[in-house]
Amino acid sequence: MESAEIRRRWLRFFEERGHTVVPSASLIADDPTLLLVPAGMVPFKPYFLGEVKPPFDRATSVQKCVRTPDIEEVGKTTRHGTFFQMCGNFSFGDYFKEGAIKYAWELLTGSLEDGGYGLEADRLWITVYQEDDEAEQIWRDVIGVPAERIQRLGMGPNFWSMGVPGPCGPCSEINYDRGPEFGVEGGPAVNDERYVEIWNLVFMQYVRGAGEGKESFPILGDLPSKNIDTGLGLERLAMILQGVQNMYETDTLRVVMDRATELTGVRYGQAHDTDVSLRVVADHIRTSVMLIGDGVTPGNEGRGYVLRRIMRRAIRNMRLMGATGPVVAELADVVIKTMGEQYPELISDRKRIETVAIAEETAFLKALSGGTNILDTAITETKSAGGSVLPGDKAFLLHDTWGFPIDLTLEMASEQGLSVDEEGFRRLMKEQRDRAKADARAKKTGHADLSAYREVADRSGSTEFTGYTQNHNEATVVGLLVDGVPSPAATEGDEIEVVLDRTPFYAEGGGQLADTGRIRADNGAVIEIRDVQQPVPGVSVHKGVVQVGEVTVGAGVLAQIDLVRRRAIARAHSATHLTHQALRDALGPTAAQAGSENAPGRFRFDFGSPAAVPGAVLTDVEQKINEVLARELDVTAEVLPIAEAKRQGAIAEFGEKYGERVRVVTIGDFSKELCGGTHVHNTAQLGLVKLLGESSIGSGVRRVEALVGVDAYHFLAREHTVVAQLTELVKGRPEELPDKISGMLAKLKDAEKEIERFRAEKVLQAAAGLAESAADIKGVALVAGTVPEGTGADDLRKLVLDVRQRIGGGRPGVVALFTVANGRPLTVIATNEAARERGIKAGELVRTAAKTLGGGGGGKDDVAQGGGQNPAAVQDAVEAVQRLVGEKA
Repeated sequence: MESAEIRRRWLRFFEERGHTVVPSASLIADDPTLLLVPAGMVPFKPYFLGEVKPPFDRATSVQKCVRTPDIEEVGKTTRHGTFFQMCGNFSFGDYFKEGAIKYAWELLTGSLEDGGYGLEADRLWITVYQEDDEAEQIWRDVIGVPAERIQRLGMGPNFWSMGVPGPCGPCSEINYDRGPEFGVEGGPAVNDERYVEIWNLVFMQYVRGAGEGKESFPILGDLPSKNIDTGLGLERLAMILQGVQNMYETDTLRVVMDRATELTGVRYGQAHDTDVSLRVVADHIRTSVMLIGDGVTPGNEGRGYVLRRIMRRAIRNMRLMGATGPVVAELADVVIKTMGEQYPELISDRKRIETVAIAEETAFLKALSGGTNILDTAITETKSAGGSVLPGDKAFLLHDTWGFPIDLTLEMASEQGLSVDEEGFRRLMKEQRDRAKADARAKKTGHADLSAYREVADRSGSTEFTGYTQNHNEATVVGLLVDGVPSPAATEGDEIEVVLDRTPFYAEGGGQLADTGRIRADNGAVIEIRDVQQPVPGVSVHKGVVQVGEVTVGAGVLAQIDLVRRRAIARAHSATHLTHQALRDALGPTAAQAGSENAPGRFRFDFGSPAAVPGAVLTDVEQKINEVLARELDVTAEVLPIAEAKRQGAIAEFGEKYGERVRVVTIGDFSKELCGGTHVHNTAQLGLVKLLGESSIGSGVRRVEALVGVDAYHFLAREHTVVAQLTELVKGRPEELPDKISGMLAKLKDAEKEIERFRAEKVLQAAAGLAESAADIKGVALVAGTVPEGTGADDLRKLVLDVRQRIGGGRPGVVALFTVANGRPLTVIATNEAARERGIKAGELVRTAAKTLGGGGGGKDDVAQGGGQNPAAVQDAVEAVQRLVGEKA
């Protein structure tokens, strides 16, 4: 049975039994504590935690999941993988243990003709929590599983919680006996390789307290409403139903290995090392396609780093198996075809996915070529010095300059018998991040524990947003936090967070910045609001400072936004929608939104594109936007069922999570998008939109920045002033500026070339004199010294080689010249054949000189080049070379 059919049967079975089919959420977790979705229940977590009331009593899904803690084990065993699909059925206060157990047994053992999976009942073994008499009784007496195939296990394997205080409960696992060829008998308590777990039923019935680990926490009592959370691993069931020994041989992974075999000539089963590489490639390429499909792009932080790491690991394993050219496009094509039946969006988004993947491969192959040389040199230096640990600064250089993930450096160093100073590397990375993020700390949730916000939500409900129709309204303070701690009151000067029962303030979200303004209490107190966030769904937290008086919980207030700012942001947000549609019209549907920021009078818009947008296209897009403004189109919003919104062609933001009912913003006959933000009422209110340009922000992702309204006018006014000044300087008309300035630049370039030619000739004229000044070091002619500052690397190399050629008479010769260019010391060293016969090698001399200069270098025995950070050490480096030549001679 193919994986796609397993998925279809699962969803159909539970839908027929009253479950709402919930589409897989994006792999990009809608949870600040997670990078990626690691389990099938994650999208339902707010319901289980009681943060949000579930819109259904029963649900089912097949959720895409990615786990990467054991990434280095992928391929080495057949049990580890990064991407998997978790089939789940969920009950929120509806059926409980008996219902969940009956459903599981019926689906697993039901005949293929009746929509089941057709597993033999006598090959299924059950585990239950050691104290769960109820579950064992249901399996034995209601289902009819023999007592000898039911085993009781402890909290570790058979009790579930989220690792924090909250819901928890016992588990019951269904295991499949794969037969004696997989080991000894005795059930899953004895051999989990033979008795493989396929389905875990979690019975959420208790509340747990604080504690460490999987077992050291108290059970505080029963949940008021008992829930069910189950998970069946689709790949594990596919392994059984397809009669293969491991998940890599199932239909969705074997085809990737087969294509890798065609590209490399390496067969699966041929040797252990190549089997590992084939499994790494199959797993990592599939995961990469799924991540890119959900909007992740390669990067050096967060989920972008996860993607970059696994992509580069896959590419390198293809190279280890003999692949010499690009391979990602062909491997990704296989994944898209195979997984596309289950996730059709992969097929419709094929072009963008392949563009991002190919761009990352191209960048890595370039980095691999340059970085490998640097790494090889560093490994040689470390071994030559008798060390076994590659310095952290070398690993940092590879990461920062060549884009080598630290894991790749660890892997390649390990292959050479070296470890890496990870602590030193991570210290340098932290220093870099600290510098980059020094101006962007403590924004979203401040310092408060999220439970404080949840308590407000539980007590007072969600915040009613009135800002679509009102810019001020009366309200009541229902929550107050001072320095992140709930407080009954706050006084003048306090930095506070305020929760109201209703508010006109827009909380930052969907790319739109938050409103600012003031909250005035009935007693005269005034709070200046600087930011608004929603740390938990539905609760708007107003962050600001008490300027006058005292504010208390329960106080009546008047909340009023900064209307000028709101209107400027609304203009920017509406302009973003127009830009999105105009770009899609010009570039096609692959120009999908990948992020945005709507600020007062300006916006930025990120979108998918395989290459830079030509200037002429950008001009056409800008013209089209401004033509729409002149048409004075009405901007309207309505709330619709999501299915109806999609039927009408509304565009959804990529990776965004939507409920059953969505707000649709329509701009005349031009644009229709799902959006919760604030907008103008008519396009004429925008006035003017000026696109400032576009640039790359990652593989396959471009960014447009623009100004709106008065800000756009001011920009054009400044541009006009600059043009007027230039026309005065060049004595020409505005339309003549490009030709006149181009002519000036051409003349300047010719002059620079002439100066460079003259300087190079002057440098080379010194060759004869330098050769004649060679010192005799134990029979070796040594030319060691400095040349004028500013001499470039190419000219220095030419000079060194010219001087070496002039050392005649068959004498051993060494030429080591130094200079300082752009504030950094540089050296080129060359040896002739007679010197090399004495064991004097240019590469060794350069490493000594570069170390003295505070840098590094390398090259061949006959000529090598290096540099450093300390120009004051040039004379010391010259003397270090002289000493080493004396020792070698």
